Amino acid sequence: MRTVPIQLPETVFSALRKNPEEFIQEMRIAAAVKWYELGEIPQAKAAEIAGLTRAEFIQALSRYQVDFMQYTDQELAEELGNVAFLKQQAGE
Repeated sequence: MRTVPIQLPETVFSALRKNPEEFIQEMRIAAAVKWYELGEIPQAKAAEIAGLTRAEFIQALSRYQVDFMQYTDQELAEELGNVAFLKQQAGE
């Protein structure tokens, strides 16, 4: 993992009533949510950027009032393929 130093004014932490570590985590989540909402990154990558599991990221989307169904055509095809594969494995 790469560390990227970022300089922020001391006043930003009090704006959200968070310590620096909590603020940075929330900033990662907010950026990932926005990039996902804009369709710039898929859900799995957004969860990774946010430092969350996919389920936790979906909860964050809800908190930010962003629809979790932001699939591209390719992602939707992959998800449907996964469902079909799982059904086939289950003998359905």
